[in-house]
Amino acid sequence: MAKTKSSYFCQNCGAQFAKWQGQCTSCKEWNTIAEEIIQKAEKVAWKSESSSKRASKPQKISEISTAAEARLDTKNNELNRVLGGGLVPGSLTLLGGEPGIGKSTLMLQIALQLPYKTLYVSGEESAQQIKMRAERIHPNSETCYILTETKTQNIFRQIEEIEPDIVVIDSIQTLHTDSIESSAGSISQIRETTTELIKFAKETDTPVILIGHITKDGNIAGPKILEHMVDTVLQFEGDRNHIYRILRANKNRFGSTNELGIYEMQGSGLREVANPSEILISKNEEDLSGTAISATLEGMRPLMIEIQALVSTAVYGTPQRSATGYNAKRLNMILAVLEKRAGFKLGAKDVFLNITGGITVDDPAIDLAVVAAVLSSNIDVAIDKSMCFAAEVGLAGEVRAVTRVDQRILEAEKLGFGSIVISKYCKIERKNYTINIIKVTKVHDLVRHLFG
Repeated sequence: MAKTKSSYFCQNCGAQFAKWQGQCTSCKEWNTIAEEIIQKAEKVAWKSESSSKRASKPQKISEISTAAEARLDTKNNELNRVLGGGLVPGSLTLLGGEPGIGKSTLMLQIALQLPYKTLYVSGEESAQQIKMRAERIHPNSETCYILTETKTQNIFRQIEEIEPDIVVIDSIQTLHTDSIESSAGSISQIRETTTELIKFAKETDTPVILIGHITKDGNIAGPKILEHMVDTVLQFEGDRNHIYRILRANKNRFGSTNELGIYEMQGSGLREVANPSEILISKNEEDLSGTAISATLEGMRPLMIEIQALVSTAVYGTPQRSATGYNAKRLNMILAVLEKRAGFKLGAKDVFLNITGGITVDDPAIDLAVVAAVLSSNIDVAIDKSMCFAAEVGLAGEVRAVTRVDQRILEAEKLGFGSIVISKYCKIERKNYTINIIKVTKVHDLVRHLFG
């Protein structure tokens, strides 16, 4: 029997040390280094018989084919959009999110709807629990197999018998291998089990989806190297007290990281939201001051979002500046522009800004809507609900053009808006819009148009 070895790992970043120390020299965190017993076994979890036949050979770059690989359709439009068109054969996808947010529900729902043979491996729930949830989501599925197992050697044995087209692991923190003598969820176990799954996925061209826990800081639990090892990292966000969930790609080797998928949590599972503007815009019948609609873009998808602002006299000596879903420093910059260039005295007032729907937007095209919402709340005059905005505001008070303005105008027109305010310098390709296009050059022009 091999001699037992122990090593010390940082539980935050995964760095390895020969002995214990108080601070990790890699990530500078204190009291995160723990001892783990390591013992390499001779047995290999996954070993392809054809590995020698598939050895890579050097190729000239001019001879490498760039034909797009066939992707597996997940039958879920929102997930396909975020992934870049579907699952790539042989890829590893990591899905992270808070406890109870719906990660297992989403993956089980997709596994039940797939026309491919799918193996759903659960290390957290019993087969009866999964069956109860499956009956609510999609009761009839002849292609989904459920396996409750945490040992990778047993999982690979079942994979060889079933030969699935897609494998889902729920979750990577519950797996353990005989190659490492440490508890499940430890740094070394997560790293070793992920390595075995990567070898299996690449040698058999089988896509593997891993569900991962997150820490209290919102990062995926385990070593940071885990995110480097996988091909795609997805983040499932939302508030457990609300019904809407947002799926983002933090890393994607096969597509864009700007795409976004939106779901609605229902008793029968997660419903895809094809028109996100229906949840991002409030259904208010009466006119309210301090609200403005902006046309923004998330990846290739145009969205109409509602921006709410509240301006009030500062109760304390120092005025407060608070922004939810928007960059607080950019809010301070816009307030300074209104103070200097437009003559509005906001220095002694509290300003609160909120983007509805619980999403965070970095698009500078919402600047003009932020200006309109702040000024509307300041003078307590409501903005016409049929008007929206799409432009950036510069430090000189000028209204700057934004990219892909035609897509923004088309989305506003499709949703029934009567007018859209953009920069005078935007180049519009199409001319026959039914929506009224208002062009402004400075913040003064916007103020004059909105409030006279």
